[in-house]
Amino acid sequence: MYIPAELVSCVGWTTAEELYSCSDDHQIVKWSLLTSETTQIVKLPDEIYPIDLHWFPKSLGIKKQTQAENFVLTSSDGKFHLISKLGRVEKTVEAHCGAVLAGRWNYEGTALVTVGEDGQIKIWSKTGMLRSTLAQQGTPVYSVAWGPDSEKVLYTAGKQLIIKPLQPNAKVLQWKAHDGIILKVDWNSVNDLILSAGEDCKYKVWDSDGRPLYSSQPHEHPITSVAWAPDGELFAVGSFHTLRLCDKTGWSYALEKPSTGSIFNIAWSVDGTQIAGACGNGHVVFAHVVEQRWEWKNFQVTLTKRRTMQVRNVLNDAVDLLEFRDRVIKASLNYAHLVVSTSLQCYVFSTKNWNTPLIFDLKEGTVSLILQAERHFLLLDGGGIYLYSYEGRFISSPKFPGMRTDILNAQTVSLSNDTIAIKDKADEKIIFLFEASTGKPLGDGKLLSHKSEVLEIALDQKGLTNDRKIAFIDKNRDLYITSVKRFGKEEQIIKLGTMVHTLAWSDTCNILCGLQDTRFTVWYYPNTVYVDRDILPKTLFERDASEFSKNPHIVSFVGNQVTIRRADGSLVHISISPYPAILHEYVSSSKWEDAVRLCRFVKEQTMWACLAAMAVANRDMTTAEIAYAAIGEIDKVQYINFIKDLPSKESKMAHILMFSGNMQEAEIILLQAGLVYQAIQININLYNWERALELAVKYKTHVDTVLAYRQKFLETFGKQETNKRYVQYGEGLQIDWEKIKAKIEMEVAKERERSSSNQSSQNTGLKH
Repeated sequence: MYIPAELVSCVGWTTAEELYSCSDDHQIVKWSLLTSETTQIVKLPDEIYPIDLHWFPKSLGIKKQTQAENFVLTSSDGKFHLISKLGRVEKTVEAHCGAVLAGRWNYEGTALVTVGEDGQIKIWSKTGMLRSTLAQQGTPVYSVAWGPDSEKVLYTAGKQLIIKPLQPNAKVLQWKAHDGIILKVDWNSVNDLILSAGEDCKYKVWDSDGRPLYSSQPHEHPITSVAWAPDGELFAVGSFHTLRLCDKTGWSYALEKPSTGSIFNIAWSVDGTQIAGACGNGHVVFAHVVEQRWEWKNFQVTLTKRRTMQVRNVLNDAVDLLEFRDRVIKASLNYAHLVVSTSLQCYVFSTKNWNTPLIFDLKEGTVSLILQAERHFLLLDGGGIYLYSYEGRFISSPKFPGMRTDILNAQTVSLSNDTIAIKDKADEKIIFLFEASTGKPLGDGKLLSHKSEVLEIALDQKGLTNDRKIAFIDKNRDLYITSVKRFGKEEQIIKLGTMVHTLAWSDTCNILCGLQDTRFTVWYYPNTVYVDRDILPKTLFERDASEFSKNPHIVSFVGNQVTIRRADGSLVHISISPYPAILHEYVSSSKWEDAVRLCRFVKEQTMWACLAAMAVANRDMTTAEIAYAAIGEIDKVQYINFIKDLPSKESKMAHILMFSGNMQEAEIILLQAGLVYQAIQININLYNWERALELAVKYKTHVDTVLAYRQKFLETFGKQETNKRYVQYGEGLQIDWEKIKAKIEMEVAKERERSSSNQSSQNTGLKH
């Protein structure tokens, strides 16, 4: 499907089925993929040789245009032209001396940047009025791209790449990127990564700080074009007679050798399923992304053609073919369901039955992400986030101010059975939490905010809603965990590990795995940090990860199988021990004896350590005692025995909380139960002298007890009293240890009496 003509310089999609191309014979041609027709839209004046074309962005805030209405065309005579869809030149602007080499709208469509042979970078308003000259240099600028927030511009300067913010006096970032002149750049708004291509025949991937993430081998010819897919998962590379499809980490999925001459410009369709290339021999090359694969347990699904999928069950080699009415845009296979979105509909297949999918129509069309949990799945498109049940019922659609769904991906959105978590792009330190069933903010609507930027988030999948945890990695590559429940008191955010590059929760129980520096680590019971942080190292499994080479990524964690993709694209499967998952199951159904039996059978310290933490978390002190004894934590066994002998339920509860380090909660419980002396005593035991005296004075009791213990403490260390409050209350007070001991015994007796009378009243209540 092509028109032999002179060199085609640029291409751009209006819808997923319609493309415009411009060539050196001054023609603008429209290609319709549905009818395979080409139409000449307009013949430009002879002095206009087109160089770059960019359609005005579609999604503008609330008003959705279904297709782009006008585009900017830059040309070799130093001008750019605003041209309508019908080919009418609305405006022509003198922009540069020499050719205008590139023109790009920002994501909101509020500004246009042009660069030229004269080395100038200029910012224009939507109507083509000059706003500013951002920069000026002595060499031609061949390519330009906007940053994801439309506040920075990336452009080329010979072999250098430069990122310049629009704000005056802001820091400019510049680095040498290639050994030859850089011909093309692209910056993706979803993954925030930068692509560059140069005359040194290489293409490279960078992060937005200019750190190199990938560099290709030198090709035979200069790389003339690169372009990110809209969702940032793939990119395309064009060179002489060469078209390549690559993963965002750099490795190649496919290499085609079409006879096209050099491919000067690559444009992805809006839905990310196909690309068009502007070729040096006057052709336009079209390519579709096929052969995508999804795996889950014993099923393998492959997209064989644009509208056909093949499902293979590897256990019995049964093959099913799934046919779709429109082309497939996105798919996801997990939790025994395959969810497929086409350009108009969404199909939900159960792995038990491939013949009768559930089908419903989509509001928008271009789904950019599908996430699945056990009970429901999430669809993201340009317009919003939608949660559906596997029966196809719409459940909710969470929203927050300034939400931009077009830049969310699997690292920045997470879904569990009851919670949706979204990392915001405007303020990267904030995570929004929503109730899945209603789409409303969780709890009292407090956001989860962290001290530095968050990179990746993941919700655990199992257990009770109240215990839901979220793990996240921040910019320093530290891994943290915190509770999702945010009522009143601020939940602690606790650090689990450092130098973590990628993480995943198991789909069957709350086990977390991650790649740390040179190790593959599994946190068998991450909750340990809330119960007894000392034994956390004993609950981990670690193994060397050097076999996964540089920058590996965890793809999935299903059952006890972890799948890791290495930097070269190959998949590695690791099996972890099945026993911790069985232990989780026993504990969640309170089968403590079975849990102890399992640990005795496996004879592993990690299992005992997990059981110890699980038992304390569930207040089962008998099991905790056995487990702590098994890992040789004798001091803790003694403390547990002390807790068991305490007279009242409240005291036991308070000491269990203290065992886990929750000092304040323990004190609150004792005070609520009226056990003031016990609250004072735990503060004395922890040498919280200020608080102990404060409580004694507030409740007008045991002031002498506190002063006596303080005096004894000072005498032991041979020190003088320096605390003004203690000096004030200690004046003229005679300390009588006999009297104090008698008072303490009275308190203990009172507590015993109280708990026994409570029990007897409960028993009499039962008899009636």
